[in-house]
Amino acid sequence: MGMSEILVVEDDPDINNLLRAVMERAGHRAMQAFSGSEALLRLGASTPDLVLLDLMLPGLAGSELLEHMRGEQGLDVPVIVVSAKAGLADKVALLATGADDYIVKPFEPDEVAARVEAVLRRSGSGGCARVGEVLRHRGLVLDAGTRSVSLDGVEVALTAHEFDILRTLMEEPGRVFSRERLYELVWKGGYYGEDNAVNVHVSNIRKKLAAVDAEGEYIKTIWGVGFKLA
Repeated sequence: MGMSEILVVEDDPDINNLLRAVMERAGHRAMQAFSGSEALLRLGASTPDLVLLDLMLPGLAGSELLEHMRGEQGLDVPVIVVSAKAGLADKVALLATGADDYIVKPFEPDEVAARVEAVLRRSGSGGCARVGEVLRHRGLVLDAGTRSVSLDGVEVALTAHEFDILRTLMEEPGRVFSRERLYELVWKGGYYGEDNAVNVHVSNIRKKLAAVDAEGEYIKTIWGVGFKLA
């Protein structure tokens, strides 16, 4: 994988410098921000390939910054939260807001590097999408080459995980995918009962599609089994 630009948002200088060093050892270019406000300014000037985001930041909290990115700024740049908050409720809330992954402090540098590479691959930097592949279902159009989605001609901004879930369902429209199988295919790892992660991302996809077509159903829940394209 080529060099990517990573924005490290962390107020602790030691942790920020450690994350920068981890990214540079992995062959990426790292920018640093030590507050939410500074990160906002950097994001306004240029868009990185990925953001490593702490939550407990001075000025503008990490959760508020994420909401601003996904809302007002409309940025779909991948975000990995790196936080000491280890509760399930915290993780689910951040995933619902638009985070792509969540790493709990204290962390192992190798784990951070591996998760960054995995998210970059899913977001398109790894070249896993077949160029030119376009999937269509009713008014829904998914372009795997540009990793873009539109509904009735209106662009729908999805996060990396949301895009891959929708793509998986659209590639086999008649198949019912269990939550376990979706997790394994999208997160590229073992499944450990992570129903909430899948449920939250499917819910987010539905909300974004409903903003364009409030009456349409595009993902159907098969109770006790999983999900399929509607």
